[in-house]
Amino acid sequence: MTLVPTLARFSVRQRLTVTIALLTSLALVAVGLTLYVLESQRIDRSIETSLTQEIGEFRTLQEQDDPDTRQPFSSADRLLQVFLERNLPDANEQLFAFPSTGTPTYQGEPDPALQRSTAFPALVDDLSATGGSRTLHVAGTEYRVAVLPITAGTESAAFVVVHDVSGTRSDLHELMTTYALLAALSVIAIAGVASWIAGRLLRPVRRLRETAQGISDGDLGGRIEVTGHDDLSDLQRTFNDMLDRLESAFVAQRQLLDDAGHELRTPLTVLQGHLEVLDLDDPEDVASTRALLLDEIERMTRLVNDLLMLAKAERPDFVRLQPTDVEALTHGAIDRARALADRGWVLDAVARATLPLDGQRLTQALLQLSANAARHTRPGDEIGIGSRLHEGRLELWVRDTGTGVDPALAPAVFERFARGDDSDEGFGLGLSIVAAIAEAHHGTVTLDAAPADGATAGATFRIRLDPGAATS
Repeated sequence: MTLVPTLARFSVRQRLTVTIALLTSLALVAVGLTLYVLESQRIDRSIETSLTQEIGEFRTLQEQDDPDTRQPFSSADRLLQVFLERNLPDANEQLFAFPSTGTPTYQGEPDPALQRSTAFPALVDDLSATGGSRTLHVAGTEYRVAVLPITAGTESAAFVVVHDVSGTRSDLHELMTTYALLAALSVIAIAGVASWIAGRLLRPVRRLRETAQGISDGDLGGRIEVTGHDDLSDLQRTFNDMLDRLESAFVAQRQLLDDAGHELRTPLTVLQGHLEVLDLDDPEDVASTRALLLDEIERMTRLVNDLLMLAKAERPDFVRLQPTDVEALTHGAIDRARALADRGWVLDAVARATLPLDGQRLTQALLQLSANAARHTRPGDEIGIGSRLHEGRLELWVRDTGTGVDPALAPAVFERFARGDDSDEGFGLGLSIVAAIAEAHHGTVTLDAAPADGATAGATFRIRLDPGAATS
């Protein structure tokens, strides 16, 4: 079993806590090992320095006179006696005198295990000729032994310095034991703090999960309360924005289905009714029914195309922004509009600028407004199209001198299937399409308020766009 599948069974909080605990443990172990190695090397150097110092002091005394006779030392045994009387060994150290005859004597704390050992005298005897230092192990204790041979006349003796390495390192072992305990407590404390911090940091993720779990099909009303200004807060805001877009898409989908079902029901009923009563033996009835059905099918095709257009308006690629010459766009719109009806077409004004726009969609919007104006005017009436830059925004408009819009209908004129009057043969989707195109450009479309005195007839529809917002 690998480590990754094993960790996958734990929560993110637990995995973060375990990872931090492991990394902390590895760091503390590395520090502990480094400390142990460096301290061990320092202790070894200190022991060698101590042995060398004792040997050096003995040699210094060897070059001096006997304090009692004021003459050079008469024997090696006398030299050893004077040195042991004058010097005290360091901690974990013993000074031995192996005389030419007799029992060895020592200065320092007694060490029965060393004194009873047969390996110790044998090592001294082995080095008594050449001198030097060696490591000796007795009863699980490590010693460092330095031997200095002494010759005076026919007498041969030996000065021996013994250092208890294990005793010196016992302080290091105690230190490392204390370090290990403190390191273990530190890991536990760090793991606890890491778990608490991870819990707080991951709280937005838990709220996100709970919100996602609480969302049922078609019900996207749940939102996360955003607190803070970090990356997780940005994730919460992004999630809320995604829910807004999904909810808007679901609403648009339901509205499309409701609208399509409502508007298609009547022409489908007409088709079914005429087909049921159609007399196949009557050529005149067949011809008239065929003409009527083709007309209804054409109306349904127009309706479906308009509904699909409104459905596409919810997609991010509904408009494709690119540098567009507003003057050319305005001229192109009025040139195309002249073919709609016999009216007095007027170019009111043009904005001379190049802005990031979807020229095809805006041309479609202007033609839709122009067609709407043509339906509510008569031959000889005037329809004006224009554009301008006003207060940092682009304005496009279509105005007419027709009958105008009933003030009672003005608030709902951009809603789907809203008709100016019963004689309007359209579906009431044209202005909704214009509004969708404006909103896709992060703009608006409005109907100018009619004068209070009613002196001027007609209507003016105005599209206001902020090119900077459209590119952000």
